[in-house]
Amino acid sequence: MKFATALVALFAVAVALPAAGAQSATGLANYPAKPIRLVITYPPGGNTDLVGRAVAQKLVESLGQQVVVDNRGGAGGVLGTVIAKQAPADGYTLLLGTSAGMVLNPLLMSKLPYDALKDFAPVSLVIVNPQVLVVHPALAAGNVREFVALAKAKPGQLNFGSSGMGTPNHLGGEMLKAMAGIDIVHVPYKGGAASIADLIAGQVQLVFSSAPSVVPHVRNGRLKALAVGSAKRTPALPNVPTVAESGVPGYEYTTWYGIFAPGKTPTPIVARLNTEIVRILADPQLSHRFQSQGGDPASSTPAGLTAYMREETARWTRVIKTAGIKIE
Repeated sequence: MKFATALVALFAVAVALPAAGAQSATGLANYPAKPIRLVITYPPGGNTDLVGRAVAQKLVESLGQQVVVDNRGGAGGVLGTVIAKQAPADGYTLLLGTSAGMVLNPLLMSKLPYDALKDFAPVSLVIVNPQVLVVHPALAAGNVREFVALAKAKPGQLNFGSSGMGTPNHLGGEMLKAMAGIDIVHVPYKGGAASIADLIAGQVQLVFSSAPSVVPHVRNGRLKALAVGSAKRTPALPNVPTVAESGVPGYEYTTWYGIFAPGKTPTPIVARLNTEIVRILADPQLSHRFQSQGGDPASSTPAGLTAYMREETARWTRVIKTAGIKIE
């Protein structure tokens, strides 16, 4: 009788151990059991920060745990990205990665201390930001075709501002130069706000900028929007055509944000986070909020985000090679 009892007990332990091991392996038994940190690679107050905080708040509601926003600006997003890379791969540190940090920096910086495709586990795309081609209202061009004709008539005499060498809006201008066959001069600034201020003052003639940064100026007449860089028009400026439909076919320039976890984060945790983020981005209220600011909510599968990053890498590799841009 004692033997039988012992045998039953042993059998129960044998069955329980694999089950417990399975729960431990998935990391889902109690996930999340403590607050989650979301690293944002830019300072508070900008568009990246606003999007990240909106997603963080929704994650609090869906996961039932606090999501602490950790702004780690510096070095064009490199500082915060490295901090997220070095965090434990347990699902308790996430990164709001940007197109600059996850695609452009790896192409431009030869000594970058991370590999965006190897050191991170993609969770989901979050938002795509159409970039708007804006000019000073006094410029004698009402659309992209007229701007291209003006640039060809005045080679090297028109300037386009950017937030710095190798930044997305610098590369967007270089892409326009190459695809439209025009010679316009790049003027780098220390930040997007400075380039927009000089555009309003008439010091430069053209700036590509994210919709949230320039839509208010377009609406009050301080700037004139010629086109958007995305493949389709943005709800924030429904009457403004795309660059592609305005005489430069194939042109597409957007920036984007996505959620990433440190590499080797357990797949079930990544899947759980993906499910929650997809649900969050489907919320009509949040979707309307992003669209009114000029962004397009765009969730994805983890594999879909990886594929998108590869497509973006191929696109910008061509632009960077043509323009001969390199940042040490």
